[in-house]
Amino acid sequence: MPFALYRTHIIAGLCLAMLGTAQAAEKKPDAPIPVTAATAEQQSMPVWLEAQGTVLPLNYVNVMPRVSSLLQTVNFREGQTVKAGQLLATLDPEPFRVLLDQAKAQTLRDQAQLEGAQADLRRYETLLAQDSISEQQVVDQRATVAQLTATVAADKAAQENAQMQLGWTRITSPIPGIVGLRQVSAGNIVGLTGAIGGGNSALSGTASGAMPIVTVAEIQPIAVLFPIAQTQLPPVLERMHEAAVLPVEAWDQRRTAIIDRGHVIALDNQINSSTGTAMLKAEFPNAHRMLFPNQFVNIRLLVDTVKGAVVVPTSAIATGALGSYVYVIDGADKVSMRKVVTGASDGDRTSVKSGLKAGERVVTDGLDRLREGSRVQIVKPARVKGS
Repeated sequence: MPFALYRTHIIAGLCLAMLGTAQAAEKKPDAPIPVTAATAEQQSMPVWLEAQGTVLPLNYVNVMPRVSSLLQTVNFREGQTVKAGQLLATLDPEPFRVLLDQAKAQTLRDQAQLEGAQADLRRYETLLAQDSISEQQVVDQRATVAQLTATVAADKAAQENAQMQLGWTRITSPIPGIVGLRQVSAGNIVGLTGAIGGGNSALSGTASGAMPIVTVAEIQPIAVLFPIAQTQLPPVLERMHEAAVLPVEAWDQRRTAIIDRGHVIALDNQINSSTGTAMLKAEFPNAHRMLFPNQFVNIRLLVDTVKGAVVVPTSAIATGALGSYVYVIDGADKVSMRKVVTGASDGDRTSVKSGLKAGERVVTDGLDRLREGSRVQIVKPARVKGS
């Protein structure tokens, strides 16, 4: 066979082979797209509001002297946990003991005068009955007895006041909590506005002025103050009017761990017109003392629980020009895009108000590779390394 004819046969054979391959490819159906899927479930769905809050002591007290004297002793350690009524410091009591003794002596003297005047009044009344003295003498003596009675009453009040001031030389904690750093050292004179001299200037910036001896912060339980938008206020007000307990969670700054769980205890009486928010206060037991005053935390407030909601993984929800949609998988493993109306979300779950029924399968991963009518192959989610 001539070489030219042989080459022609080879080329013709190759063309037929390529044509056959192309025809086979046209007849071969599209390969299914691997995706992960989940089934829409009907379950209860919590409705949370999120905000940023500031931790506050439930109570905070500046411990100030109630009388002026020498600070004799300091009876606490900085950062110590104290109980209500626990001794924190003592003032020099001697000047107040002297005042108390003087008040007692004054009371005894005036009491003796009163008893003498009362005895004279009884004698005068007897003599008047015998018509031995004038009635005016009896009237005058009754006035003397009344005056001395008032004097004794004033003396007793002065004695009680002196006793009270002597008691104030023992300075106790008015609340349970944690004491702060000591502001004044023993040996300084303290007055009603704090240390008169010798304060801890490193802490206060001055050695005089309105300086407490120490501060006490009540942190068990502890409070968190946080704002919510006025548009979020109606459901909160509705629940509070029902006297419902509104649970609150405090999360760390990265929103990775719950620090503590508590409940709302108060709502401010007005909306801040500049921010359009209302302030709420929540209380937390703070059993492990993980919440600390002036700490910033993320707050989640549970305002409602929707019963029987249709719930899907949040990853199944996509958003486009027409709004939110999901890819629904039918019995033939083909997908159809369906528009949905979403409701509340809780982490990796989202409720669907309309557009989806419980029991329907939706694509959760691989949505970007799909189009209407695509065939899919459901695969297991890839395991995260180290899980």
